[in-house]
Amino acid sequence: MTGQVIILMGSKSDMEHAQAIVKALSAFEIPCTLRVASAHKSVRHLLDILEQLDAATQPTVLIAIAGRSNALAGMADANCVWPVITCPPASSAFGGADLFSSLRMPSGVAPLVVLEPANAALAAAKLLALAEPSLRPRIAAYQAAMTAQVLEADSSVTV
Repeated sequence: MTGQVIILMGSKSDMEHAQAIVKALSAFEIPCTLRVASAHKSVRHLLDILEQLDAATQPTVLIAIAGRSNALAGMADANCVWPVITCPPASSAFGGADLFSSLRMPSGVAPLVVLEPANAALAAAKLLALAEPSLRPRIAAYQAAMTAQVLEADSSVTV
């Protein structure tokens, strides 16, 4: 595997959400690294991490996990050459309106928004598959399994 996924959490309280992504990535045999950095509380630390990642020679995808104002994904995307996926944890705070902070980004800042941890892992796998052909059969097998589940559900439905 020539690529990597970096899961960047805004705080350690995001660990459960991160572990769901790690589990989904492992199904594709994609290595990942967990890091904690806050766009508000540890800006220099975050920028140092991003600077190190920019120097990486292997394809890299970042998955940012942060809620509330979610400055983490935008800050990471604006300061790193690699693609960023934001996968904010579900929140009932503010009637769920804090999700808008993940959707509305300034011009020139384009993190992808994926709400489900397994889907964030799938998106990362597809991005890495652009440079890593060995991922393509694993992605195709995953998609075939999803199709088989739907077909089985369809065949089991009776009127």
